[in-house]
Amino acid sequence: MTRYAIGDLQGCDRELRALLARLKFSPDRDRLWFVGDLVNRGPGSLAALRLVRELGDNAVVVLGNHDLHLLALAHGVHRRRKSDTLDEVLAAPDREQLLEWLLTRPLAHAEGGDLMVHAGLVPQWTVELTLQLAQAVSAALRHAPRTLFEHMYGNEPERWDERLTGFERLRFTINVLTRLRLCTADGRVDLDAKGAPPPPTSPLRPWFEHPARRSRSARVIFGHWSALGLVQEHGVVGLDTGCVWGGALTALDLDAQRPPVSLQCAGYQRIGAD
Repeated sequence: MTRYAIGDLQGCDRELRALLARLKFSPDRDRLWFVGDLVNRGPGSLAALRLVRELGDNAVVVLGNHDLHLLALAHGVHRRRKSDTLDEVLAAPDREQLLEWLLTRPLAHAEGGDLMVHAGLVPQWTVELTLQLAQAVSAALRHAPRTLFEHMYGNEPERWDERLTGFERLRFTINVLTRLRLCTADGRVDLDAKGAPPPPTSPLRPWFEHPARRSRSARVIFGHWSALGLVQEHGVVGLDTGCVWGGALTALDLDAQRPPVSLQCAGYQRIGAD
C-alpha cells in the first residue's frame, strides 16, 4: 500500500484526475491523504468533492478553511465572496449527502509518525493535544453545526491559553488548524499575514520554524501556504504549491524516499483576488 499526500485542490478536479493517472493510483492498493481545501476558487468543486467522497476509506481528508466556508454557507451563516465558486455544490441534487460527508471529516489526522492538518500548530501543542482539540471541534460540528458556524468567525483570541473554554477555545482551534501561517514562540497568532515570511528579526515566524515546537515528535503534513511552495524541512511537509493560482498540484509518497510528483495547473484565480 502506498500513501500519497496531496496538496490543496480548491476545486481543481481536472488536475486531480490527471495527477492520479500520472501516479497510476489504484484504490485496491493505495490511499490518498488530502490536506484540506477540497473546494472553492477552482471550477470543479462539485466534481472534486464527488470524486474524493467516492474513494471511501481510500481517502483521508482534513477540513480546510474553504471547506468550512462552504459548510457555513450551506447552514445560512456568513456571506459569499466574489471569488467563491461554490454555487454548483450548493445547487447539486446530491448536495445533502456531500455536505454531510464533508461535515464529518476531522480537522487533524494522525497515523504512525505522521500528523496531517490543513494549516499549522502553535508551538505549545503536542500531537496528543492537537487531536483532542480537533476532536472537540468535530463533536460541535456533528451536534450543533449552525451554532458553531455562528461563533466561528473572528481572529480573537489571538494567543493560546490552556484556560480557554467554550467557543473561544473552539474558534482558536479552528483558526490555528485551518488558517495559521505565522505565530510567535509564546503562541500569539497572526491570521492576516499572507505571502512570504517576515524577516528573521520579526518575532512572528512560520509556525514550523519555532525550535521549541512540541509537535516535533511527528512529521506534520500541511497545506494552506501557497506562497511557500513545496516545503520539506523542520520535520514538516508543506504541499500547497498553488494549483488554483497557476502553480502545480503536488503529491508526495509518504512511505518512500521518492521525489514529489507535480502537475502544472491552468491558473483559475489571480493572486490577490478576493
